[in-house]
Amino acid sequence: MRILIIEDSIDLARLVSEGLKKAGYEADHVASVADGRQALALSRFDLLILDLGLPDADGLTLLREIRQAKDSTPVLVLTARVSIADRVEGLRTGADDYLAKPFAFEELLARIEALLRRPRQIAGAKLSSANLSLDTGNRQAFVDNEPIALNLREVSVLEILLRSKGRVVPKNIFEDQLFGPSGDGSPNAVEVYVYRLRKQLSDYGAKVKVHTVRGVGYLIAEAGD
Repeated sequence: MRILIIEDSIDLARLVSEGLKKAGYEADHVASVADGRQALALSRFDLLILDLGLPDADGLTLLREIRQAKDSTPVLVLTARVSIADRVEGLRTGADDYLAKPFAFEELLARIEALLRRPRQIAGAKLSSANLSLDTGNRQAFVDNEPIALNLREVSVLEILLRSKGRVVPKNIFEDQLFGPSGDGSPNAVEVYVYRLRKQLSDYGAKVKVHTVRGVGYLIAEAGD
């Protein structure tokens, strides 16, 4: 399970991250709304821990964007805002749980475990480009609204590309998302999966192209772009 911590206190984020890793979770940390957006665009997470008092914007802004995109990722708000009005606003904006600072790590961990046991109630986000679409909840890709056969790794590569449509995704992002910290993929594994995905999309008539940017990574764009 991979958790994203969006928190501007480096010391607090480090303590939470270390505790989560000891509990068997993978933990990533960013310190602003802008960096949170970028992390969510490039990667999939099983849960977000979100501070509200971030330096560049209110964390509720990011939470609102996540829910408007029909992203069902559980969000635990972790904040110093403790009034009833603040709690109500956070929950109504789309938070799944709300924990006030200061807190005991044992309680945070218990709340995380409870959230991860819940079934997702919101439909998975749908990503698209030209006549190609991907239902991230069901892990099913479509061309002209007809399902196409992709294996799980090919779907993962496609999701990474579509989340950054029109932008180059560095190769190391694919390695991290496909193989995790163990890095158990072969040296050319990413190239193999991109090649297979490219061929499948062509065979099914998807009007997109997966471009290789040598020495950097890959991007997906509509054919002709």
